[in-house]
Amino acid sequence: MLDHIGLTVSDHAASRGFYDAVLTAIGIDRVLEVTAEQTGAHAHTGYGKDGKPFFWIGGGATVSGPIHAAFTVESRAHVDAFHAAGLAAGGTDNGAPGLRPYYHPDYYGAFILDPDGNNIEAVCHQPA
Repeated sequence: MLDHIGLTVSDHAASRGFYDAVLTAIGIDRVLEVTAEQTGAHAHTGYGKDGKPFFWIGGGATVSGPIHAAFTVESRAHVDAFHAAGLAAGGTDNGAPGLRPYYHPDYYGAFILDPDGNNIEAVCHQPA
């Protein structure tokens, strides 16, 4: 079981704006800010629920390369809201909301590329 995951971003402020928009749309809040002064290196932003961050972004000298991260959501409406928020926040469409029955009959997901090209997904596994 993972406790948290983090990714290095090329522009912390721009990525924070993007993730604030897409994660708020699915009920995940910005819960912690760690400044560059505190770490002695780079700023980090933690997103999560109930005050516990489980998804982090942080500035860094080198972005490690695109990753795929999927967030489980409770409804298909959340998937739709995530996708719309991602486009409005400057993300790139990488798969409109819809069924992906090749995974399983109720797999409803959407994909957005963040400012660094990471493939961020929201997925609902519940029937309509």
